[in-house]
Amino acid sequence: MKTNNFSFDLPEHLIAQYPVSDRGSSRLLVLDRETGTIEHRMFSELPELLPANALLIVNNSRVRKSRFIAESLPSGGKVEFLLLEQESPVVWQAVVSKAKKQRAGKTYRFPGGRTARILPDSKNEQANREIKRVEFDAPAGEDYLESYGSVPLPPYIRRNAETSDEKRYQTVFAELPGSAAAPTAGLHFTPQVLEHIRKRGIEVREITLHVGLGTFRPIRSDEVESHRMHEEAYTVPEAAAEAINRAKSDGRPIIAVGTTVVRTLESAAQKGDRIRAETGKTELFIQPGHDFLIVDHLITNFHTPRSSLLVLVSAFAGRERILEAYSTAVKQEYRFFSYGDAMYIR
Repeated sequence: MKTNNFSFDLPEHLIAQYPVSDRGSSRLLVLDRETGTIEHRMFSELPELLPANALLIVNNSRVRKSRFIAESLPSGGKVEFLLLEQESPVVWQAVVSKAKKQRAGKTYRFPGGRTARILPDSKNEQANREIKRVEFDAPAGEDYLESYGSVPLPPYIRRNAETSDEKRYQTVFAELPGSAAAPTAGLHFTPQVLEHIRKRGIEVREITLHVGLGTFRPIRSDEVESHRMHEEAYTVPEAAAEAINRAKSDGRPIIAVGTTVVRTLESAAQKGDRIRAETGKTELFIQPGHDFLIVDHLITNFHTPRSSLLVLVSAFAGRERILEAYSTAVKQEYRFFSYGDAMYIR
């Protein structure tokens, strides 16, 4: 499949730079993947649109304040670090700006009086030159990130993170820190929407997938099949696995809140529509032709052109249906990407 087949034209002004003033007040495009019918609703109407006997699965991963601006020593030049995965109390894998210039042995001054140096890492340098292994001179755990880091907004949000982003770039069910980006479909939910959903008899369960940067990056190969996903850690708790297997046995629809939930559930799926309670890592790249074993409906945002996420929703609803829906959304001036509006594909 040609990557260019998963692209669309998007006016710059439709890329949301800020969230809507009130969480939960976004617009909602509803797509019937069987008929292609499109409805225009508000996200606050979602509870009434969901099947009353459904099971809703959300991602409870929390975005780390993992962006740092450090000084290269001795020159004092500014270098951006995005801490991705902690290997030990003092060692992190990180995406580093001007990566070719940041070689093993170079030292940097971080906020809070810390220094760090880049470690040799031939494996990462061959596979992904942006990712470096960084060793701090003292433990740099969640408390350090919370005190000195900033929220890592996506590059298409062309502004620095503000204090308001510390709350609005987290879902209301965010609990376990580990993501480098928000599972953005969940940003629309409010406690009131969740309460309304539960009052309708819809069961809500949580899984965890810590979102890495690779999920949001464009596919750079000409052929979709040549793209390789970055590995991401996930957990399906026992309570969620039991609820999913019970729903499948009862014939109740399972609704995934976001592509991260889709990848988690489909990664943990077994033949026969069963799912395992497990902790693992996934590189699953869902493409057209994928046999969805678990997910029946999907709540998601509008995704970037030529991205693995656009390919995933195309696998779920059909490429033509998705591109037609996106064209409609552009004409209707929906807001796109992380802080934008939502879709419900049923």
